[in-house]
Amino acid sequence: MRTQKFKGLDIIPPKGESGLYETDSLMPKMHQVCIAVGKRASGKSCAIINLIEKMKFDYCIAISPTMNSNKELMDRINIEHIFEDVDNPKVIDDIKKIVEAEAEDLERYKDELKRYNKLMKDLRDGKYMDDDLLLQFFSDDGYFEKPTHRWNGEKPRIGVIFDDMLGSGIYSKPRKLNGLSTYSRHIGQLKEGSSIGVSLFFMIQSFKCQTGGLNKVIRNQCTSMLLFKTKDKQELKDVAESVGGEFEEETFNKVYETAIGDGKDYPFLFIDFHKKNNHVSCFRKKFDEFIIPEEINK
Repeated sequence: MRTQKFKGLDIIPPKGESGLYETDSLMPKMHQVCIAVGKRASGKSCAIINLIEKMKFDYCIAISPTMNSNKELMDRINIEHIFEDVDNPKVIDDIKKIVEAEAEDLERYKDELKRYNKLMKDLRDGKYMDDDLLLQFFSDDGYFEKPTHRWNGEKPRIGVIFDDMLGSGIYSKPRKLNGLSTYSRHIGQLKEGSSIGVSLFFMIQSFKCQTGGLNKVIRNQCTSMLLFKTKDKQELKDVAESVGGEFEEETFNKVYETAIGDGKDYPFLFIDFHKKNNHVSCFRKKFDEFIIPEEINK
């Protein structure tokens, strides 16, 4: 087959990804839609909390009826909001309001800082000073008070944890949750063109569920996955298909077996569907060991 190339219609990508945050070299990209799949007591919560710690989230929002049962573990991260009513779809609206309030506060800070800097410049230059600016920043103790922001002018890193929600109303009637998983990195838009966004962490016992589980829309948005030990061959097949056809099912099974090993010490296979260029593989044994299939070396 013959092709003919011509100039002028090249695709020009944006300089950066929307809402992108810098993460440590060996950490996944942010934002995340992360799914941890494992049976009861497999170690899902511990692994997710460790990932949230290592990715340096500023705080988390938890949607779970049993969050307090893991208090010792959850106290390791900053959980600022807990929603226990997992049958109420309005919880998703509340999450959006929290993030949008962060965007509004950041915009407020940037605007006030701009006005404050102008006032300081006018004072240095001996220019006429706007009375409104003087009143806005002059404090009771006789000083000009610089505007403050909870996150020092940076966008906060916010994670949302979904746990013990099988059969819940939010999962069973997922329209709002589907929307959140689709545009999570765009929530809390800023005038500069970026957004605050949120990362989503789902802890589930089965990758596919007939009713009351994560549906295909959310699974298709998945950026990373933690797959714990399972005897369900169909589940392994389903996850293998989700890798995107880059590897044969036989290769995926070998990768999984390498990650799980003898099954001791709560092992899991970590799959990064949007890995960084410096990562030698999308597969890892837990978080700290890359698994490199032979296909990559060829």
